[in-house]
Amino acid sequence: MHRNSGHLRLANGAADYKRLGIASAEVAEFEDGQRIGTERGHYEWWYFDAHLDNGATVVVVFYTKPNVSPNGPLAPRITINLTLPDGRSFAKLLDTGPELFKASSSACDVRIGTNRFVGDLDRYHITATIEEISVDVELIGDVPAWRPNSGHVYFGAQGREKLFAWLPAVPHGRANVHYSIGKEEYRASGSGYHDHNWGNVHMQRLMHNWYWARASVGPYNVIASYITATAAYGYETQIVYMLARDGKIIADDDAKVTFEMDRVSIDSKSGKPVADVTRYTYHDADTRYVVSFERDKTILQAIFTDRLPLLKRIVARLIGFDGAYHRFTGKVTTERFERGVRVEHFEDSAIWELMYFGQARP
Repeated sequence: MHRNSGHLRLANGAADYKRLGIASAEVAEFEDGQRIGTERGHYEWWYFDAHLDNGATVVVVFYTKPNVSPNGPLAPRITINLTLPDGRSFAKLLDTGPELFKASSSACDVRIGTNRFVGDLDRYHITATIEEISVDVELIGDVPAWRPNSGHVYFGAQGREKLFAWLPAVPHGRANVHYSIGKEEYRASGSGYHDHNWGNVHMQRLMHNWYWARASVGPYNVIASYITATAAYGYETQIVYMLARDGKIIADDDAKVTFEMDRVSIDSKSGKPVADVTRYTYHDADTRYVVSFERDKTILQAIFTDRLPLLKRIVARLIGFDGAYHRFTGKVTTERFERGVRVEHFEDSAIWELMYFGQARP
């Protein structure tokens, strides 16, 4: 993180850990339970994705409320995004009443109606059905739960700070997925991931945009994100990065990472600049790791205002809310250099995303 302007603070001091009731080096099971209330401005969600060996991708998210309207009351939501090897794609959304939501604060156990997201940092079971789409997931972690320092990022002056928190509870694991489309049933396994987010103010007020990616490539697993704050926080940027090899985390100091974009063009649907290539470079003495993501397909484009009634859509545009979400698939490359000489090179497929809350900067 660039710490020179004071707009952002990644809580990593002894007093922070004591106040939050967490350890600096080890994630506790309760950290994946419900961490924040559901009152105005507060939001929380539990996210899962998998890139399956048969070419399918699955994304399931349980929310306390729609992520575009955190100022409302508890309004549970589930989304399922399923892309099949034959090119078919499904995006499903289920909104329910608050009486159907239950969540534990001691561990991850979230229920929305008959749908459930439950686990203990090592093993998870996720079941969800929306219309004709059903998923049943077993996720077994093979990289330990991790967070960037405390996982709590604070925006603004001390005493008036706003929170964004993030916990990759399963940075990488093996996902066994049973999914159905009507009477069609499939079973497949692949690379899985689960994280957990919460905060106390609409992210639109804090973040202008972010790239986020996770990948499994050769013996390596990576989580990488590049966040740009809003104008109110000086468009300050933060990099979040974790690299594991053979299940052991070997690099996660954000101060040693640089981020680059290449082949940037304006997306015709969202009007946002989108990079075909994003690259994270980690320097540690004579060792350098380079992780590059090269876009092949855009598997999801969501313009947030498209889901609003006409009047609200007009108001949203007038106040500058122009949010858009993109999810990509493509090639990830991981390289290791020693004293400038490349000694390892691996390639695989990956899923990553670009979230835009604000209007594109000139």
